[in-house]
Amino acid sequence: MGFRKMMASLGAGGASVETELHQADVTPGGVIHGEVRIEGGSVDQRIQGVTVGLQARVEVETRNAQGEDTEYHQNIEFHTQQVGGEFVIQPRAVHTLQFALEVPWETPVTMFMGRQLTGMKIGVTTELQIARAVDKGDLDPVNVHPLPAQDALLEAFGRLGFRFHSADLEKGRVHGTRQRLPFYQEIEFKVPEQYRGLKEVELTFVADGNEMDVVLEMDKKGAFTGGDTHRSFVMNMQSFEHTDWADYLHQWLAEVGAKRNWF
Repeated sequence: MGFRKMMASLGAGGASVETELHQADVTPGGVIHGEVRIEGGSVDQRIQGVTVGLQARVEVETRNAQGEDTEYHQNIEFHTQQVGGEFVIQPRAVHTLQFALEVPWETPVTMFMGRQLTGMKIGVTTELQIARAVDKGDLDPVNVHPLPAQDALLEAFGRLGFRFHSADLEKGRVHGTRQRLPFYQEIEFKVPEQYRGLKEVELTFVADGNEMDVVLEMDKKGAFTGGDTHRSFVMNMQSFEHTDWADYLHQWLAEVGAKRNWF
């Protein structure tokens, strides 16, 4: 990935900062390796610290004074790491810092089968701390690929005829899960004919490295059938390969649907 540049906050004569990611592809629980390169301007400049972090574009739902639901998007930095302490950068000097940024297990996936999931925007930010100022760089996008257990579930939905529709990140919590981040991902599928009582299904992963909460939000067709229905189960991240997940999901959906006369 090429360098991206930002100018320091001290204006003319200030230092410039460039960040390079050695590899933009990663999985939750992995590590992003890169380099921050600070080049001095025309004057001495004291740098108090350098931080890299992960940032996501998140949808926020709120209610206005008239009681109407509204939505807007917010950039949330959900993991940061200090990569350099205080130093003075002299004119035209170059100061290079290597970093290894850990990726939280809950980090949303942005890729599936080599394609970008529509609606996902996650990347690495670089922050330069200068006396009485903070300067943030551009977002360097990263490609977050599914873990093997997540891949198995996504492929199972495909085998059952579900079609990917969209994905988004929502600020808030999914109750009853091991969630630690201030937002969660929803991957929305259109439903095949055999599950005719459903309009769409939204999938949420919440992993911690050993296990993963899988939450399904099922949106029923028609105006008379009530609201959305949430159901969840837990996957073991080490033994998931022993299960036929397409068969598991089919039986699970059929059992839930039969109780409610969806199908």
